[in-house]
Amino acid sequence: MRSPWTWAALAVVTAVCGTLPFTVTGGDTPRPLSADGARRMALTRFRAYRDSPAEVTVRAPLPGGTAVVRAVVDEHRHRAVGWFDTGDAAERGLLAWDGTGLSLARPRIDGSAGPLAKPASLAEAVRDAARVSPASWIRRTYGPASLDTALRLTLGLAAAHPDSARLLARSAPRHLRQDRIDGRTYDVLSAPPPTSATAGEQPLTYWIDRAGRLRRVRADLDDDRTIVVDVTGEKVRPGVPDSPWTAAPRQGRGELRDQPPPNPHPTVNHSTPPMS
Repeated sequence: MRSPWTWAALAVVTAVCGTLPFTVTGGDTPRPLSADGARRMALTRFRAYRDSPAEVTVRAPLPGGTAVVRAVVDEHRHRAVGWFDTGDAAERGLLAWDGTGLSLARPRIDGSAGPLAKPASLAEAVRDAARVSPASWIRRTYGPASLDTALRLTLGLAAAHPDSARLLARSAPRHLRQDRIDGRTYDVLSAPPPTSATAGEQPLTYWIDRAGRLRRVRADLDDDRTIVVDVTGEKVRPGVPDSPWTAAPRQGRGELRDQPPPNPHPTVNHSTPPMS
């Protein structure tokens, strides 16, 4: 595809990236996570599941800037819809993803040239996505790029049942420090992805409050590249629409619709070639 609404916009996101700024407070010395902390962390994904669907913000570094995806994620259905923005009016649009791949909407519903007008809110973006015809979504499966990893990560932050505190403790999680976000205090913890079965897999960093609710998760890639997912917990109505998946065409070995999700915490890749 040679249209400006090819995957070039998303390829930019996964090119050589800079480091996102983070506000870190507190001078705690890293230490093993206590038994109480492990129990609290074991409830985190279950609480996220109960609070779903809810708003998340994904940040991916760009050369000279940051790409932001604001979306509503339905952890029960393993689907998400939102708005993608690189800061360039020519590289923004509606984005949808599930356990098998992601989709980008064409610039305008009527197919005419020019960028899609930026919605005033996430709720408006979700309504726009519901109005876009299924044929107007450009679909592809996941690749090794960092944005793909970030989107898949959002679908693995919840579980229908609490995790095992005993198994979690065996993975040697650590309490790193305390931090404040939007005036609230969070414990910053380091632990392997909850579904990881790969020895030595890069741990994630979690910001968790006293009730065990997740506020932020960070994945540090190689070469100082960083993925951040902020979970606001705010409800977005309407929820994730069916439109991006209705009558989805077949791609590869099966349809993008209603396929079981892959491991939501894939091993971090050390190369992120541009998407085609």
